Amino acid sequence: MEDRVEQKDWDALRAAAVEVMGRAYAPYSKYAVGAAARVDDGRVVVGCNVENAAYGVVLCAECGVVSQLYATGGGRLTHFVCVNGDGEIIMPCGRCRQLLFEHGGRDLLVWTVSGIKPMSEVLPDAFGPDDLAHVADHAAEKEEST
Repeated sequence: MEDRVEQKDWDALRAAAVEVMGRAYAPYSKYAVGAAARVDDGRVVVGCNVENAAYGVVLCAECGVVSQLYATGGGRLTHFVCVNGDGEIIMPCGRCRQLLFEHGGRDLLVWTVSGIKPMSEVLPDAFGPDDLAHVADHAAEKEEST
């Protein structure tokens, strides 16, 4: 897979993540997070974390990215970056990696703490929509044979 996005484009995506990170609502952890992604039609979508006094109800920055993806027309994520309050590149947690896989697939490029990697390396052997379709197809075949 070849990444056709140049470093200046990655830098612009990171700048968008840093900008939205400034709007994070993190009064409890004091750990602001911003995220930005490019969509297959060229749009850039962003999100920031939004904490809650009931800690388990926190919305991660990645959730905001996916919400904005659909609120502005849908599509597939192609490039993604996430930053902390100092603007440093950080890794999405496991839950958010799964969320990103769902909406970008194995070819989604992620700027990680160790460079730009495809989601297939960030979340190897991921479970996704194709797995559910396979199970449904297998169940239908089994039903037909009985």
